[in-house]
Amino acid sequence: MKKRVIVSVSNDLVADHRVHKTCLYFYEKGYDVWLVGRALKHSLPVYRIYRTHRIRLLFHKKFLFYAELNIRLFFYLLFKKVDLLISNDLDTLPANYFASRLKRISLLYDSHEYFTEVPELVHRKFVQSIWKRIEASIVPKLPVAITVNDSLAQMYEKKYGTKFISIRNVPIKANFSTNEKIPPFFTNEKQITHLLLYQGSLNIGRGIEKLIDCMLYLDPNFGLLIIGSGDMEQQLKKQVTDLNLTARIHFTGKLPFESLHLYTRKAFLGFSLEENLGLNYFYALPNKLFDYIHAGVPVVCSDFPEMRNIVQKYNIGVTTYANNGIELAKLIKEICQNVELYHTWKNNCKLASEELCWEKEKSKYDECLQILSAYQKND
Repeated sequence: MKKRVIVSVSNDLVADHRVHKTCLYFYEKGYDVWLVGRALKHSLPVYRIYRTHRIRLLFHKKFLFYAELNIRLFFYLLFKKVDLLISNDLDTLPANYFASRLKRISLLYDSHEYFTEVPELVHRKFVQSIWKRIEASIVPKLPVAITVNDSLAQMYEKKYGTKFISIRNVPIKANFSTNEKIPPFFTNEKQITHLLLYQGSLNIGRGIEKLIDCMLYLDPNFGLLIIGSGDMEQQLKKQVTDLNLTARIHFTGKLPFESLHLYTRKAFLGFSLEENLGLNYFYALPNKLFDYIHAGVPVVCSDFPEMRNIVQKYNIGVTTYANNGIELAKLIKEICQNVELYHTWKNNCKLASEELCWEKEKSKYDECLQILSAYQKND
């Protein structure tokens, strides 16, 4: 009989490619895989080769949301036959930890970010302190955990003594030969020769405001595509309207990751302009950076350690300290003028994608399973 793994998240399953790849790894290993998330009012349907389940919640914000999520998730996990639990991010860890202890089964924790240092918490000290206490009470008791880059792995190990393995959120090698059509983005589509792209969450500290502002200082042949959703979506749309840029800036909303690359590969430059609003962003290694690389799109990103390391190592773009739209527009114009360098970056993206791929990265899960197995035998 197949071993069963239940993978849990706090999102609605649609756009989380990292978790999908985790599920694929265990599915390919012969596990019966269940992915559990939550249902939102306008959640898109999901079709996967493994099982999925969405929990309907009464609350969707702040303390009541996290409390209800963990209570419902705990009882769901408690009464399911399961051999391994995988908790994604700190907001699902309490339910998974207590269920794993009561059922005496293995738990693998995957921290997608430095959760206690996200911008939404750094100025809310009381709420931040609660999450820190939760993290400090559980993580040291785990034999092994996962996070998204080497910097965070080293920080967590030093802080808690738990072994953290870095598994980067790199894409599965994609086949871009598809002829699938996507709708035009702009009313003056033929005029747009240089498409700038931001994809990801539309939240505070992502640098999207200055990316919108820079369009004021670029020629009309530049267009900006913003893919994603988040807390700042309406504010950003208002900014575009107020600047009279609606003809050149298009919001797609959240897209399923299965079709995301169709949009990404049309871009001239991809942007990841996180601001230094805490350690979570400073040590970020966003998955969009790797999506750009696999689509052959050179990147412009913040000059932070993990992103800088990738950009410089593979020579696939430029890092920047640009603080406003004028400085960013100047940088974009300089890139356009240096055609030879741009094509070097573009060719290097193809080379980098051969190394920065899930087919190579996923083998690190083998080490996690070995550590969990040894721990379970000695427990």
